[in-house]
Amino acid sequence: MDMTHTEHAPLLRRLRAGDWIYTLALAGGALYALGQYRQFMDTYEQAILLLTLPAFALMGWQWKPFRIYLAACAGVALASIQLYQGDLARAEQVFFLKYLISSQTAIMWMSALFFIATGAYLLGLLARSDFAERTGSVLTWCACTMGIAGLLVRWYESYLIGTDVGHIPVSNLYEVFVLFSIITGLLYLYYEERYATRRMGAFVLLVISAAVSFLLWYTFSRDAQEIQPLIPALQSYWMKVHVPANFIGYGAFALAAMIGVADLLARKGILAGRLPAPEVLDDVMYKAIAIGFAFFTIATILGALWAAEAWGTYWQWDPKETWAFIVWLNYAAWLHIRLTKGLRGAMLAWWAVIGLLVTAFAFVGVNMFLSGLHSYGSL
Repeated sequence: MDMTHTEHAPLLRRLRAGDWIYTLALAGGALYALGQYRQFMDTYEQAILLLTLPAFALMGWQWKPFRIYLAACAGVALASIQLYQGDLARAEQVFFLKYLISSQTAIMWMSALFFIATGAYLLGLLARSDFAERTGSVLTWCACTMGIAGLLVRWYESYLIGTDVGHIPVSNLYEVFVLFSIITGLLYLYYEERYATRRMGAFVLLVISAAVSFLLWYTFSRDAQEIQPLIPALQSYWMKVHVPANFIGYGAFALAAMIGVADLLARKGILAGRLPAPEVLDDVMYKAIAIGFAFFTIATILGALWAAEAWGTYWQWDPKETWAFIVWLNYAAWLHIRLTKGLRGAMLAWWAVIGLLVTAFAFVGVNMFLSGLHSYGSL
């Protein structure tokens, strides 16, 4: 077979029987979810579920491990939901719910697995151990699985509390820190396979572990894991698309910053022989920022539409909006310099690292130190 011809053929002509079986299974899963849990989803959530099918199908065609990941997430979430039998009190009565797959225990397992994966990747990098790096990769997949399963079960649990309480779990700092950790982990795993190297994991998992550390502090100091009714400002269908798009952007920017750290260390001769080639690091950093910028732009537009509906104007120069605009300008300038001037090297790596500090302030710092129309997200 002419592999060159096959690689350049239209996507649909390159699909094999396994691809179509995956697509049918995906469609069947969506129909099952609609049939079983329609009462827990409003019209917009049902539309989002159906509209994500093409995206998930495309991801599964291009990235084969994603298929197994989706099946694992669905399996864990459905097992948990079945164990509840419609009674939230069973979370403290059933062994597997109490210690493994209720929403909170699944998210705690996610946190532990991310910490252990970070250690495995660091050991692999420092000791040049392929086994440790493979272990880190497996643990990261498991952590992402438990995280998504935990969020799905949390969505179900919110409706068990009351139909007026039930909501998609992307409404507060606790939930979005879980989402951020998962998205950053999945983005890294994609690039890990795409470039056939696990040597970037020690850096990317550090920023995920930092996010998980904040998540744990926030959980134990503020009881943030408790499911609360949505305040009126968040009772909008815009939240269901604005927040996930935003955090794909944040996750990609965080990944790019940590790759920038690896690039800078390599340029100083630190771990140089143990890291991917500079061209690989530069390419991953660029692609991550490009993806993050695209999704962050979409999120900003959606946020403006949400603001127009909620407050009657698209833009108020609220601190959160202002800092989101600063983040957008920062990465727009980064991409402009790279694409039009062909700039490469340490300057862009430093810029990506500093960009993470700007992004972190927009993500958390505004909630901690400033007040405005978004004060409902304060710590």
